Amino acid sequence: MFKSNKLAQATFFLFSSLYLTACGGGSSLDSDTDTVTPPPANSSTVWTAGTFAPSSEFKDQCAVPRTGNDPFNENQPYPDTAGSEFTEKMWLRSWSDETYLWYDEIEDNNPNDFSSVAAYYAQLKTFQTTDSGANKDNFHFSQPTEDFFKESQSGVVSGYGINWAFLSNTPPRILRIAYLEDGSPAANAGLQRGDTVLSADNISINDNTEAGIEILNEVLFNPTAGSTHNLKLRSNDGTEKSINVVAGNITQTPVQNVNTLITENGTKVGYMQFNSHISIAQPELINAVNKFKTDMIDELVIDFRYNGGGVLALSAQLAYMVAGPANSRGFDYYQTIRNDKQPNDTPFPFIDFEIDYSTFQATNNTLPDLNLSKVYVLSTEGTCSASEAFINGLKGINAEVILIGDKTCGKPYGFNPTHNCATTYFTIQFSGVNEKGFGEYSDGLKPTPTPQFDADVQGCLAADDFNHQLGDKNEDLLSTALFHIANNRCPISTQTAKIKQPNISVNALADTGLPLVPKQPLYKENMDLTRPLPTKGNSDE
Repeated sequence: MFKSNKLAQATFFLFSSLYLTACGGGSSLDSDTDTVTPPPANSSTVWTAGTFAPSSEFKDQCAVPRTGNDPFNENQPYPDTAGSEFTEKMWLRSWSDETYLWYDEIEDNNPNDFSSVAAYYAQLKTFQTTDSGANKDNFHFSQPTEDFFKESQSGVVSGYGINWAFLSNTPPRILRIAYLEDGSPAANAGLQRGDTVLSADNISINDNTEAGIEILNEVLFNPTAGSTHNLKLRSNDGTEKSINVVAGNITQTPVQNVNTLITENGTKVGYMQFNSHISIAQPELINAVNKFKTDMIDELVIDFRYNGGGVLALSAQLAYMVAGPANSRGFDYYQTIRNDKQPNDTPFPFIDFEIDYSTFQATNNTLPDLNLSKVYVLSTEGTCSASEAFINGLKGINAEVILIGDKTCGKPYGFNPTHNCATTYFTIQFSGVNEKGFGEYSDGLKPTPTPQFDADVQGCLAADDFNHQLGDKNEDLLSTALFHIANNRCPISTQTAKIKQPNISVNALADTGLPLVPKQPLYKENMDLTRPLPTKGNSDE
């Protein structure tokens, strides 16, 4: 069935501009020092502009080596050896030169000129812009390796189970709840989509002092598990409420609100909210597709509005389950394109079998399919990466994708998460194209009733509607999709519409107040280790 016994898995990650690079436990990224750690006294290693030693010469040489065994690697001893911040920087420098997609656009600055590993890593990327003037690379970040494995293997994140949406990030700030994880502390406490934050631990959301912002960032975005905090919010009906909520380790629920809706003319429309391409979503997606098959749906709506991406293999599985073998078999889903120092991978197929994501082995279980030639996708600028690959991959085989909402985030790129000294690094290492060879949508895939350009997608502009719950027929994006299903056109009000911006005063537009800086992206793409994808029936990786 496939063109190769080994298929490269790609991972994707949404990176918001509203983030602070995560700091690794035990890594030199935790350092608050203003002084530069020199190379080891017994080392002759020096930085020479334009000369790069292999990254392997500096791998796992850490300023603060971990000791003991790694619970995420079969309890094998940690690979760390004694090093310095300088050796960590030199590893990053050589690794970036070897793998970064635009390595020749990185300025080779002296590592000793940067006070921390984090500061040095932050500038190991291109600062060029796209045709629209946007930054070419908005997706360069790191996180603690322990957090990476917790999330990628089990979908566990710390917090209250709240997924936030910033409508304005400088005073007057507007921070609302986008959605909640099922069964989370926030959901059990009575919070709901659309609630607007007024204060956290009695600190106003509009506090503009450094001390206040530090508390807001901690309480809202990085609470310690087990700690209790007070949130004051305003509901959609204007009611204000004060709720104490306990932070914890939250298991994500990537697939929510699976339902079959019946329109006035009797059309059966399957709807599901899909929040992230993480491995624990596989059984939930299979259950949803089986439900839709049993219900004999006529149309399908997938709500990707907050899906920042994740495991490409899962994206390829979902695309197969939508299109089925008659529409997808024998076609490429995604072709990676790497820099001229790296070989390109074998094209990624539409995957028709289940994967044991705990071992990343193929199983003999064939996926169910809906055999649809058309799918509706709900999108915002939080729709990113593997979600965009789903849209582009289906368009590559001439499946009809109707895009409802706002343009997507514009990330036709991916990376192989790489671990060093308790920190996992993500730097753009490839772009991707579909069966037709198209993949240039760095300014986003745009819904429009009259597509003219390759990145245009047939569909309708509509604003994210925080006044209704997700899955509600009256919610703007879903109601627009249902209208299009019934009438094969956009509502008149959206045909020439532009996405409305929040109602912010003129004074606010000129405000130079401090922004909040969440320590993780608000609509964060989840990720998994990049490994060879096994062919069905072959147990070897």
